[in-house]
Amino acid sequence: MALNVTDLRNGTFYKEGKEILLVLTYEHVKTGRGSGNIKLKVRNIRTGAVVEKSFITGARVDEASVEKKKAQFLYRDGDIFNFMDPQSFEQFSISSQVIGDQAKYLKDGLEVLLIVSEGEALGLELPMSLVYSISETGPGEKGNSVSNVFKEAVLDNGLVVKVPMFMNIGEKVKVDTRSGQYIERVK
Repeated sequence: MALNVTDLRNGTFYKEGKEILLVLTYEHVKTGRGSGNIKLKVRNIRTGAVVEKSFITGARVDEASVEKKKAQFLYRDGDIFNFMDPQSFEQFSISSQVIGDQAKYLKDGLEVLLIVSEGEALGLELPMSLVYSISETGPGEKGNSVSNVFKEAVLDNGLVVKVPMFMNIGEKVKVDTRSGQYIERVK
């Protein structure tokens, strides 16, 4: 089924040839004369490449049949990530090419949303933020709780983030999964 480009919004999927694209940003630009333009920033679900597209108002694109399924991460075996469907308890594997950079955020038992099209897993959607504990960092310094001085810390999943100077080993931190940055301390 064809979609009008004016119906595309952030988070909408559409097809271009065999590629499935996710709309990241949508902007309608109207010039003084003539028809307006639709400017999109889209991510190719298979390759992860982000590109900008421009369409004239009234253009049509193919709708992608994409669904999101809940899955629980079980374990990693080399380049293969194993998940389980929480309803049917069916286990399935996804290669590291599909997961890409998001692999560093996965931990045992984590609930994610799989992006699936025609039986093929195209990617996954993580929660906005996740909690990890600090496994390695420099010594904590009292009195530095107000400043914006940061130090590097290694989390229990191997991820390296900048945390405030007052944080110590064993403390829990919330990390933004989109940027990989420290958000706050979790008590």
